[in-house]
Amino acid sequence: MKTSDFDFELPQELIAQTPLERRDSSRLMVLDKLTGETRHLHFYDLPSLLRPGDCLVLNDSRVLPARLIGRRSGGGACEVLLLIDRGNKVWECLVRPGKKLRPGARVTFGDGELSAEIVGEVEGGNRLVRFDYEGIFLEVLERLGKMPLPPYIKAELEDQERYQTVYSRVTGSAAAPTAGLHFTKELLNQVQSMGVKVCYVTLHVGLGTFRPVKAEDIQDHEMHAEYCIIPQETADAVNETKKNGGRVICVGTTSCRTIESWAAEDGTLKASAGWTSIFIYPGYRFKVLDALITNFHLPQSTLIMLVSALAGREHVLAAYAEAVRERYRFFSFGDAMFIS
Repeated sequence: MKTSDFDFELPQELIAQTPLERRDSSRLMVLDKLTGETRHLHFYDLPSLLRPGDCLVLNDSRVLPARLIGRRSGGGACEVLLLIDRGNKVWECLVRPGKKLRPGARVTFGDGELSAEIVGEVEGGNRLVRFDYEGIFLEVLERLGKMPLPPYIKAELEDQERYQTVYSRVTGSAAAPTAGLHFTKELLNQVQSMGVKVCYVTLHVGLGTFRPVKAEDIQDHEMHAEYCIIPQETADAVNETKKNGGRVICVGTTSCRTIESWAAEDGTLKASAGWTSIFIYPGYRFKVLDALITNFHLPQSTLIMLVSALAGREHVLAAYAEAVRERYRFFSFGDAMFIS
């Protein structure tokens, strides 16, 4: 299949720039993966789509406030975006302006609470940056860092917690697992009270999630790697659900990629951890997942290819065209879709 097979027309004004006041007030399109039929609800209607014995799998990764605005030793402004912790206070980073931040350059952030030196370059133009600070680095980042919002969001985020899920707890992502942004604690409690299991995996989302597919043939695309964890209690919950005939419903493509990466051919899971670069596109046979809660994704992205693997490319593109006609909000702060 060609990358262009997953293109669609999206008016710029439908790209959501800010979150809604209430997380669960976003719209929810329900898509039948077998027939392509759609219904229009709101996210707070989700319990009506669930059944006792189902299992929701959520990604509890928390976004690192990894965007640092500083000043070069020469006086000019600069930006450093943390990507990968290389150990010993050294991080692989994206930097701007790249021409001014060569090895040996020094940068300060805040009132000098955090300083850094460029100590190397890596393939692709990223820099190795050694940081100098007192105390705990994550606490310093919470004070000085900003959320690394996707490039299509131009507005500043007033409340940084709105780019975190209410159940986030393991810091390490460069972008939010956005399908989970619609949940409130009250909605999760309501779901659990009706007999639906709620369990967690961790996948630290990399910036590669926004990397466009440049290959003409999608099979030639090289997927980025991300670190993920399946705890024992989640493996047990999923296995019990499948055994009893319940549905495993992943919240977001990250949760989907995590459990599909480590599932045995018979669909069973065991506690696992490691790097995954699984690329799911039409023709893939899902081993565990039965249904998916997800946002509306970028044209020609690996994410719309994953959704098409579940519901069929024609059904997905027809649903997206309907979403455009109905003025749904797209991407990270946008509306949601339930595919079952």
